[in-house]
Amino acid sequence: MATTGATVRPTLAVVGATGAVGTVMLQILSQHADIWGEIRLIASPRSAGRKLAVRGEQIEVVALSEEAFDGVDVAMFDVPDEVSAQWAPVAAAKGVVVVDNSGAFRMDPEVPLVVPEVNPHKVRWRPRGIIANPNCTTLSMIVAVGALHAEFGLRELVVSSYQAVSGAGRAGVDTLRQQLALVAGTELGTKPGDVRRAVGDNTGPFPEPVALNVVPWAGSLREDGWSSEEMKVRDETRKILGQPGLPVAVTCVRVPVVTTHSLTVHARFQGEVTVDKAREILATAPGVVLFDNPAAGEFPTPADVVGTDPTWVGRLRRALDDPTALELFVCGDNLRKGAALNTAQIAELVARDLG
Repeated sequence: MATTGATVRPTLAVVGATGAVGTVMLQILSQHADIWGEIRLIASPRSAGRKLAVRGEQIEVVALSEEAFDGVDVAMFDVPDEVSAQWAPVAAAKGVVVVDNSGAFRMDPEVPLVVPEVNPHKVRWRPRGIIANPNCTTLSMIVAVGALHAEFGLRELVVSSYQAVSGAGRAGVDTLRQQLALVAGTELGTKPGDVRRAVGDNTGPFPEPVALNVVPWAGSLREDGWSSEEMKVRDETRKILGQPGLPVAVTCVRVPVVTTHSLTVHARFQGEVTVDKAREILATAPGVVLFDNPAAGEFPTPADVVGTDPTWVGRLRRALDDPTALELFVCGDNLRKGAALNTAQIAELVARDLG
């Protein structure tokens, strides 16, 4: 740990510092309270030697290696699953507490899956030295759902997501921009195949054109027609809330939005609920903004929420035929709370624990 006067501050490593989420992580480090001593930036060998700005300083990126973790207390990983699977245990074996943003360890029974507003106590239980960060889609709703669950007791969840293309990485963003350029100024959408003919083979990471379209698919194929993204939302929600048998039904949809995931949520609880009580809970819940006045045209949209940290909630109402259920619409920036911010918040909890 680094020493400043009488204060010993932990050393932080950011692994994957040059990626899309890594870039946001560095912004957040500059915006949050300065609790870290040295900040070490780690990336692939091809990025080694680059200098990136953090807290007003230019820090040189070093190549990912075992030696790069010497003297590190906490490491935030934002790298592909296979890289995390290989290197997170290496760092943990050197005594580093790893906060991993990949999917490599989320469902490992010996790795806690943490959302600081929902289950912060879990950071102290880390038998493998690794803490997992949930998927961006789960994170876009779980802070609000978790607050309601703490009061009412969640019994069932039915969710549809409207996911931004940045959830598929830089390739997703580049694909949408290229497709928009191909269809700009054309008369499209009146005949079958118009958009596909304009886009051609330029579908990038998506199975269908996403410009001027919605694609009811995100992830890879799993059993019985479910997608991997849908299974993540179900399994992660169960683990975070500590409800392994919770009924969760999910449909994931990709939409032509660059950043910020949205979800419709139908949540059933143990007993009767009221909108007034739900409003009170959400209005005071950490990490939640209640923005809900449809008569005035006020409800969250990705255009409102992008670049912000909280989960935004609107369209709150009780289910028409079920006094135990609520309907709501949520939006969350998938690169901030959905990835970088939650990772940084977990790391900050660990740093306080180490102190």
